[in-house]
Amino acid sequence: MAAANGKHWVMLVAGSKTWDNYRHQADVCHAYQIVHQNGIPDEQIVVMMYDDIANNDHNPTPGKIINNPNGPNVYTGVPKDYTGGDVTPENFLAALKGEPKKNCLKKVLRSGRNDTIFIYLSDHGSTGLFCFPNSTLYAHDLIETIKEMARGNKFSKMVIYMESCHSGSMFTQLPNDIHVYAVTAARGDQSSYACYLDPERNTYLADEFSAFWMYYTESSNLDKVTFRDQFSYLQGNMKNSTPCCFGDETTGKNPISGFLRNTPKVIQESTKAQKLVLTHLTHAHEVSSKILDHKIETETHAGRKQVLIKKRETLHQTKAKIERTVKAISQRCLPASEVEDISGGAFRSGSRMDLLALKTVAEHFRTTCFDWHKEEFQMALSHTHVFARLCAHGVEVERIIEAITAVSSLPTEHHP
Repeated sequence: MAAANGKHWVMLVAGSKTWDNYRHQADVCHAYQIVHQNGIPDEQIVVMMYDDIANNDHNPTPGKIINNPNGPNVYTGVPKDYTGGDVTPENFLAALKGEPKKNCLKKVLRSGRNDTIFIYLSDHGSTGLFCFPNSTLYAHDLIETIKEMARGNKFSKMVIYMESCHSGSMFTQLPNDIHVYAVTAARGDQSSYACYLDPERNTYLADEFSAFWMYYTESSNLDKVTFRDQFSYLQGNMKNSTPCCFGDETTGKNPISGFLRNTPKVIQESTKAQKLVLTHLTHAHEVSSKILDHKIETETHAGRKQVLIKKRETLHQTKAKIERTVKAISQRCLPASEVEDISGGAFRSGSRMDLLALKTVAEHFRTTCFDWHKEEFQMALSHTHVFARLCAHGVEVERIIEAITAVSSLPTEHHP
């Protein structure tokens, strides 16, 4: 925990935008309410969120965001430290290090050797990457930044919680000797899960991992429980994905209050009384299609229904195109007998990745073939494991880059 004269710093990041991704900003707003009610001052909290949900045209309660059915407004008082186009990996890493970009007057962490840092991120992810609204945070850059901060004595201890698919792949190379402990929503080869499909809002309100860790935090005496205790609770209650922990186990044995202060007793008691029952648990990769299906089912106007059906057909065609493209890239890198083994399934959680090589290849694929930050290509995210496998298989980065470039220049009908 922080030294007697140390401060508690908190960084909360929602990496997505658009109404379909409502839950990520709702998660972060709820996390803010927790640390705020625990007494951490706003000057020690940095919030990054696109802020296109509370006053969205689809919101039946303008100016309000909820994180569970009929729940309280979690948008109240949330600081607007970084919004819109300022929600970027570059600004996140700069704010984390306490080194704002040139001419930037926005809030950053001013942490020092006696301070603790708690980081929570929620969005989409894939093998070795976490998404921001229009760009990507790669595991390589995150791990290098953490190591740089450790060398610079920017904290005494750090805890990171990440809600995203394949989030376990972000921390496989986190050192275990720099007092940093990370907990993820899923293994490196798993999806995370959304929950609470709201029929009025036609979107999901929360995520499974986040709902559980926040419930535990609000219902517990944080002076008496540790992050390892909370991790055991997550392991015992999450039924769809497997939470994982990385880094320094001794940091995980610290009381949670050493980072988040303690939850007021009245809130502990009221939270326990509510219980926690998650509904509509949905594989994160299926969320957009489930929402679209619900729109089609409930749309009564014939013309608008046909537009939605056409959109669904287009998304299916795009998915098939992405799959053909990735397979064609693999075929240019490997013998035919090895292509199916590379393409099938997800990158194994325990496999060793060259993080810089993965970043180089994945970013070339994103900028050359399918930009997964665009709604129609978001499903391309789930295929980055193929590039991780190619790198792990010993295929040179230059060869993969050449294959991506060559396939991207071919007419779609020429893809195998």
